[in-house]
Amino acid sequence: MLDISDSLTEKMLKSGFQFGYSKVSRHPKMKPFIFASKIGVEIFDLEKIKAKLDAAKKFLRELGKEKKTIIFVSTKRGTGNIVEEFAQEINMPYVTTRWIGGTLTNFNQIKKQVDYLNELLIKRENKENEKYTKKERLLIDRKIAKMEKLLAGLKNYPAKPSALLIIDSKHEEVAVKEARQEGIPVVALLNSDCNPDLVDYPVPGNDSSVSSVRFFLEEMVKAYKEGLKDSQN
Repeated sequence: MLDISDSLTEKMLKSGFQFGYSKVSRHPKMKPFIFASKIGVEIFDLEKIKAKLDAAKKFLRELGKEKKTIIFVSTKRGTGNIVEEFAQEINMPYVTTRWIGGTLTNFNQIKKQVDYLNELLIKRENKENEKYTKKERLLIDRKIAKMEKLLAGLKNYPAKPSALLIIDSKHEEVAVKEARQEGIPVVALLNSDCNPDLVDYPVPGNDSSVSSVRFFLEEMVKAYKEGLKDSQN
């Protein structure tokens, strides 16, 4: 039975974490995590979800202890700002506009692009572009803007990450596929339409609600910070 007096459960309920999609959208592998269906909407079994959440948090603590790099990924509409906020809180790279194919599988090429962007930004900051004509500076600024749109979150991406933290594994299937190819663990908040078997640390829950996504990221970042703190003791 669900203990609604438990503070974590209360937070989950308040964030709307328990709401899945309709039964017709459900992936067969998600059936064990469904508690009931109300007005066409499936409800997650939060007691089972808490166990998955705890497993993900334990993994994040270990990553924190070892000061490992995680890429936060969510190109889903309405979630970018939240993901960016929490990634920056622990100084991690993030992808919120479009996952560039090869970010993991063709790392060296992506790293070259990131290094080039950083070089352009440094030159502009140091006013080295003033030797160019106004038209040339405008073209450089346009190039920087275009590159920043895709690569801004990867500017502190020195090496392949130790994990991906994903919102909606179905929406980010290319990132998940690359991570699996490279043997990089994936932690994901995923709704009832996703296959949890494709993710190392799946946390079934509402991946479409801003409040639910925020709750999930708060828990993950808090766990990572706890690991960091432990490493300093």
